[in-house]
Amino acid sequence: QVQLVESGGGLVQPGGSLRLSCAASGFTFSTYAMSWYRQAPGKERELVADITSTGGSINYADPVKGRFTISRDNAKKTVYLQMNSLKPEDTAVYVCKADRYLYTYWGQGTQVTVSS
Repeated sequence: QVQLVESGGGLVQPGGSLRLSCAASGFTFSTYAMSWYRQAPGKERELVADITSTGGSINYADPVKGRFTISRDNAKKTVYLQMNSLKPEDTAVYVCKADRYLYTYWGQGTQVTVSS
């Protein structure tokens, strides 16, 4: 059974940091590209960052460049999103996704709220 389970979300003040984790099971994690998406209330889901299966290529959305870092540990079957200098506009549900050819899996998401 394929599972992607996100954790690490919560309430943080502007300027603070959070580290999200997405633990995978039920598929060969090391062969899948991984992505983090987010969806704020009333807005479309948007790509935040992605990383290839080996970690050799990484991309970030412009709003998070320089503040967020995506990484993965294939031995632990986990992808991470380190989020620094958080802003209120980063408030959203953050979801991880796994991709390989025609196979795509989504997690359920974790809420991140940035507010004073």
